[in-house]
Amino acid sequence: MKKTRLRREARTAELMIHLYCRNLHGTVPPALCADCAALWRETQARLAKCPFQEAKPTCGRCAVHCYRPVMREKIKSVMRYAGPRMLLSHPILALRHMLDARHRVP
Repeated sequence: MKKTRLRREARTAELMIHLYCRNLHGTVPPALCADCAALWRETQARLAKCPFQEAKPTCGRCAVHCYRPVMREKIKSVMRYAGPRMLLSHPILALRHMLDARHRVP
């Protein structure tokens, strides 16, 4: 996995959070509500501090739970909602994310 993998994962998470916020909280892109903005900041911080960096698995397959419990539940909700919808709005990123999830966990 290359550093571009982390950037792609950050971009995928950002788009998922924006999709979730726009559809459920009624925000107009590029704006986010306060809760979703906090979740995006948390996501950026967790990706930057990921102990696996280059060999990072997708968060769903990771043995280390980086997110605080409240944020973990929020990101799960976002992923459950936005994941399937990403196939329509950003199909290449969604497919790349699904392929990344198939890689072995270090």
